Amino acid sequence: MKTTETIIKMIFDRWNASIASCDTLLNSLTDETLQKEIAPGKNRGIYLLGHLIAVHDDMLILLDMGEKLYPELNEPFLKSPDKTTTLIQSASELRTFWSNQCEVLKQKFDNLKPEGWFEKHTAVSTEDFAKEPHRNKLNIIITRTSHLQYHLGQLQLLK
Repeated sequence: MKTTETIIKMIFDRWNASIASCDTLLNSLTDETLQKEIAPGKNRGIYLLGHLIAVHDDMLILLDMGEKLYPELNEPFLKSPDKTTTLIQSASELRTFWSNQCEVLKQKFDNLKPEGWFEKHTAVSTEDFAKEPHRNKLNIIITRTSHLQYHLGQLQLLK
């Protein structure tokens, strides 16, 4: 295995393990538990789940892999703080979205050739990418894995 392929495998091993950990945790939490705040005055579990779906949805655009699956989640879970809107999906519906989105992302990720991960993502200009080649698609996976781990730690507090 080439160094490039090894690096990609290492990063995706962590991504896939993080997704699996999140799945395990979500499966252990009831819909009622997801309605609880992580800590007094903080986000609820349902909000964090919707937020993760909305952020991962943005990855499709950032990685130039298609349109968002759930654009309706942008407003309540990215642009608005928790508890400022009552128009959010049920925990059951969000769980379905999460599962579907994880599968779609996996399929798209598996179809990208190793060299494709080192291409620029859509939020960086060609000029900036020439100066900063680390602003590539693989870096999006690294940052989103960290983001997922952060919120997974918060969701653990609901147990």
